[in-house]
Amino acid sequence: MDALSSSFLSTFSTQKLLYRTTTPPPPPSSSPILNVRIEEKPQQTPTTKTTQPISTSTTPPPKTTSQTPSSIRSSSSSNSLQSTKRKAEPSVPALVFNALDDIINTFIDPPVKPSVDPKHVLSQNFAPVLNELPPTECKVIQGSLPPSLNGAYIRNGPNPQFLPRGPYHLFDGDGMLHSLRISQGKAWLCSRYVKTNKYKLEREAGFPLFPNVFSGFNGLTASAARGALSAARILTGQVDLSNGFGLANTSLVLFANRLLALGESDLPYSVRLSSNGDIETLGRYDFDGKLFMSMTAHPKIDSDTGEAFAFRYSPVPPFLTYFRFNKNGVKQPDVPIFSMTRPSFLHDFAITKKYAIFADIQIGMNPLEMIAGGSPVGSDPSKVSRIGVIPRYAKDESEMKWFDVPGFNIIHAINAWDEEDGNAIEMVAPNILSVEHTLERMELVHALVEKVRIDLNTGIVKRYPISARNLDFAVINQAYVGKKNKYVYAAVGDPMPKISGVVKLDLSKGDHREDCIVASRMYGEGCYGGEPFFVAREAADNLDAEEDDGYVVSYVHDENTGESRFLVMDAKSPNLDLVATVKLPRRVPYGFHGLFVAESDLNRI
Repeated sequence: MDALSSSFLSTFSTQKLLYRTTTPPPPPSSSPILNVRIEEKPQQTPTTKTTQPISTSTTPPPKTTSQTPSSIRSSSSSNSLQSTKRKAEPSVPALVFNALDDIINTFIDPPVKPSVDPKHVLSQNFAPVLNELPPTECKVIQGSLPPSLNGAYIRNGPNPQFLPRGPYHLFDGDGMLHSLRISQGKAWLCSRYVKTNKYKLEREAGFPLFPNVFSGFNGLTASAARGALSAARILTGQVDLSNGFGLANTSLVLFANRLLALGESDLPYSVRLSSNGDIETLGRYDFDGKLFMSMTAHPKIDSDTGEAFAFRYSPVPPFLTYFRFNKNGVKQPDVPIFSMTRPSFLHDFAITKKYAIFADIQIGMNPLEMIAGGSPVGSDPSKVSRIGVIPRYAKDESEMKWFDVPGFNIIHAINAWDEEDGNAIEMVAPNILSVEHTLERMELVHALVEKVRIDLNTGIVKRYPISARNLDFAVINQAYVGKKNKYVYAAVGDPMPKISGVVKLDLSKGDHREDCIVASRMYGEGCYGGEPFFVAREAADNLDAEEDDGYVVSYVHDENTGESRFLVMDAKSPNLDLVATVKLPRRVPYGFHGLFVAESDLNRI
């Protein structure tokens, strides 16, 4: 969950630092380690635990054709050869700045809190993999992969290029895409960094150049020190911000024949899968120069119209800006929302056929907190949460309406729709209880899925829970975005951020105040997964297909054995029965949001 450079923190506290990769960590040294680089190894034959790369496989995935969009202002070079180039010795200013960075990390602002201590944050399967993985064939160890999954499941998440030397938050990691290419019942895993401007500059330098956004600005002294160091790097030419500084580590979206890796602090990055299943970064994408600032990592796609809807939030006015794209990917003018009077954490939103819906929650920004040595971002218990509703084709904010919804704090939205009479809307989203713990003690947070009904004429707001379980990272059949849907597939926190299983919710039961869980699958002792994703069995344009006729897929990691798997579950079955299990050639770390791209769509990217 990459966000604005002054944006919002969360916490991941775990046990001990553990790396399970094909490349062992560096050996101990008698002198202090000032830099540890996560190095990409040249492509070579894997060990006995890893199957042959796809280039030597007897049945490679089908070739895809692609063209580089004209709005890509900078492109990345090939994934190969980069790691084999010899790096120049650091300049004198670079050595001086690195020494100052070590002083800051050791004496001025060491990682004292568990929430920013790399030994805790990057423990177990939150630890990064130490090298990229070229397309490598996997073994199907249970069942068979159905034809509906011909294409690629791609999941985004943080994977720091360099092991942190100071405070580190999980959201600070460089974006890495883990793609499972599926064709004719076979699968190939590929893991590649999104080649962002930050990634390439630091790779060229051989050491970190940018401060960790989420963990590096807690307290006035630390903020001043790291700010001054960053300014010095910019003035001496070590850092060039003209091409952005984002991580692209949060999610992906397929829109107007473009596959985009997203993070909230920068423009999207255009990526594609090459003919052999490899992942290529094409560069930052600005929609023909019309998107010059960041955008949400959770845009909404209307499958009926082909349009996309998005927003950005900011620590300075306007704190919220809404915009949309037509079906051809042409960005429409910004709609600044000045009626949001304070900066708020706006990670996600929802749309209906008529409206866009935003939540102004109790997590916000207060830079004055830094004076007391705290975080500039935190919860405000005196603030009353609000929901804002604006016509989705609005040209200005004149028709924006705000409704007080006390104690309603959402990080993710599941879906929303208009009621038949047109006078009310309903939204389904996990409400974060004990929001004061969100920033420091995420394991104490409980996400309660609620349905909220707003009468647009009277302003009356009704709320009721869908389930008592701790649920988040929920998805639906993407053909129902903005329309009334029945089924939701949600991850079970055990506690968050670890996910111990997936449940299926039937929202129609909530109308009778029943618990809506109608199916579930727990992964087993010591096994944890990520966000589930629903893949329809039939084409999305098949109007006769049932909403839940398809598959739920997810990466799952077994902490007992260190092995990762890809699970395919029957979405209609009462126990989410396993259809197929794919053993992955190496560990896939826990991450954020993913996407399935069908074979036909891959051919158009």
